[in-house]
Amino acid sequence: MTLSTSRAGRRTPDGDWLLRLRWGALFGQAVLLTYVAHGLGLRLPLGPLWSVVGLGFLVQVGIQIWLGRGGRLTQGSVFAILCLDSLLLFGLLALGGGPHNPFSIFLLVNLALAAVLLRGTQCWGLVIFNLALFGGLFLIPEDAVSGLQLPDHASLMTLHLRGMWFAVAAAAFFIVYFVQRINRALQAQAAALAEARREQARTERVRGLATLAAGTAHELSTPLSTIAVASAELERALSTVQPSSLPEGSLDDVQLIREQVRRCREVLQQLSVEAGHPLGEQLATLELTEVVSRALASLPGAERVRWDPRSSPSAQVTAPHRALVRTVRSVIKNALQASAGNQMVAASLELTADAAAVVVVDHGVGMDDEHQLRAFEPFFSTREPGEGMGLGLYLGRGLAEQLGGELTLSSRPGEGTRVTLRLPRRVAAAPTPKTAPDEEGRAA
Repeated sequence: MTLSTSRAGRRTPDGDWLLRLRWGALFGQAVLLTYVAHGLGLRLPLGPLWSVVGLGFLVQVGIQIWLGRGGRLTQGSVFAILCLDSLLLFGLLALGGGPHNPFSIFLLVNLALAAVLLRGTQCWGLVIFNLALFGGLFLIPEDAVSGLQLPDHASLMTLHLRGMWFAVAAAAFFIVYFVQRINRALQAQAAALAEARREQARTERVRGLATLAAGTAHELSTPLSTIAVASAELERALSTVQPSSLPEGSLDDVQLIREQVRRCREVLQQLSVEAGHPLGEQLATLELTEVVSRALASLPGAERVRWDPRSSPSAQVTAPHRALVRTVRSVIKNALQASAGNQMVAASLELTADAAAVVVVDHGVGMDDEHQLRAFEPFFSTREPGEGMGLGLYLGRGLAEQLGGELTLSSRPGEGTRVTLRLPRRVAAAPTPKTAPDEEGRAA
């Protein structure tokens, strides 16, 4: 069962759930009417009683057609349906013994649903309406009730008490069962809302870091450019001077300054990219073997990765090149850092009819259940400070979900970790494969 929110902000059940509830009520009425008329041998006005049940059936079909044509449940429509159900129940009670009918307690079922689904004014309005209907049962003339040819008073009281037990049991079942279902649906929606809020908070943190990184890069670009230009001019001037007249190592120092300036620029750009502020790039059709090979290029420790592109199956996906290479590189880098000494890491491709997966397996320290639950949180990392921002898996999962795939992780302490990046395979109508410059493949 699911719930929707009306304009007034109150929860209302979806059409399918309400239809199932009302079909169950009609079925129960038909079974009960058949049992009372034939099983207990009471002479009841079956024609009018079945007419009321038939009217309820026609109304049910009408509601189903209305919902099937795009009708939506609102506070007003739910209130009207519950009032109609109370009227139909009143008709059955009036024709089936009036105030002596123990199943009048079923009026409380509608009130229980109203307490959950309706606003205060409408809920209390339904309470007053049902009390008025119940009071109307006492206005039925005694000769109309005696015309049902009921047993004598003692037999009637015994039958009434037995009927009360069944009525209370049935009403209690309906009230507890459906109210619990509604509460479970409300709890599920509350949990989903809480998770959405947590995800939004994590996203805001990433956006904040992206803004900080972009601002830092902007503020530092001018002084870094000035240092780069000045050091280049200084290196050019020193190159024209006799080496014997220069202090020892001065030219090397200038070259070191230029190298470190270039390094600072790369760090600022990488910080912006890892913070979720990537440079714009279009989707391209990529060969996964090439993506993995580029991810391994110039990666420290890549010699410990078992990867053979020649024996790997060919698989193409549609994705942004740099972002996908960065995600694969981050996964492999995590596996290498989790593997002590000379432990090997395995990278391979797995194919299904409609998906292709990059699988990275290490035999390192592994993760316990708590760490696995937090592995995809932004800024979560088990490594030492300065060795990573804790955004690789978080951004990788976001990329995979945007592309219609998934990034999953399974691990056991002391046995290693298996990370699977699964993406939809390229369809036949996709663009022709594109390759990217080497510097894009080297961006981590």
